[in-house]
Amino acid sequence: MANKLNNELNKVDHTKNIIEIKDVSFGYDRNKDILKSINLEIHKGDYIGFVGPNGSGKTTLIKVILGLLEFREGSIKIFNQDLKNFKDWNKIGYVSQRMANFDNNFPLTVEEVVLMGRYSGKKLGGRITDEDRKLTQESLREVEMWDYRDSLIGDLSGGQMQRVFIARALASKPEIIFLDEPTTGIDEKSENDFYQLLQELNKKMGITLVIVSHDIERLTREVMHIVCINQTLTCHTTPEEFIKESQTSNMFGEDVKIITHHKHN
Repeated sequence: MANKLNNELNKVDHTKNIIEIKDVSFGYDRNKDILKSINLEIHKGDYIGFVGPNGSGKTTLIKVILGLLEFREGSIKIFNQDLKNFKDWNKIGYVSQRMANFDNNFPLTVEEVVLMGRYSGKKLGGRITDEDRKLTQESLREVEMWDYRDSLIGDLSGGQMQRVFIARALASKPEIIFLDEPTTGIDEKSENDFYQLLQELNKKMGITLVIVSHDIERLTREVMHIVCINQTLTCHTTPEEFIKESQTSNMFGEDVKIITHHKHN
């Protein structure tokens, strides 16, 4: 199923950039860059996998895009707005690595966890509305977790929990979702089901997806494009080209610049 869906590249609109990153550098210490001169465009409808060695800057780049870390040089635009002026954060979903370490003893039901995804667009102290509850129900049904709405989050399996966190991201009706190592700690069947869900979100709902994972072999079977990061952006290409190049090159070496630029009229 994944391979068939991956062939539908014509659904990606390469004329519409959701994210535009130009010459972005970041470091906690001005004398040591974690990210250096990153240039990247993320198009509407794409499904991108971020890969790279430990400490290469993959998660850091996501946090910079989301405004959680302040970059030192360059520029970032989100939906054609400069990052510092961007306010429509409900358009962006984020499932972080920390979700895997969620406190299972915290007394929240599945429905309450997903309702938390509706708070991003509210003022402090804003009330939950009927619309919020309707969108929460829709999101849980989308990930096939509505029947578990009254269950405590800590009573779920790892795969079920990840579906709930996806539903929480979906509750804000996002156009793009970032996922950081979302399959950590779940079994093979749950992982297969999870990736099938991502394909459906991308193809059926048209949501742009960016996923960070160490499982490069799996990503090459799932995503439309691979982005290699090792302080700099060393590769932006299709899974097929990535596999071909990785057989003859050190994909994460500083001297490798295998970048495919997509040009469309």
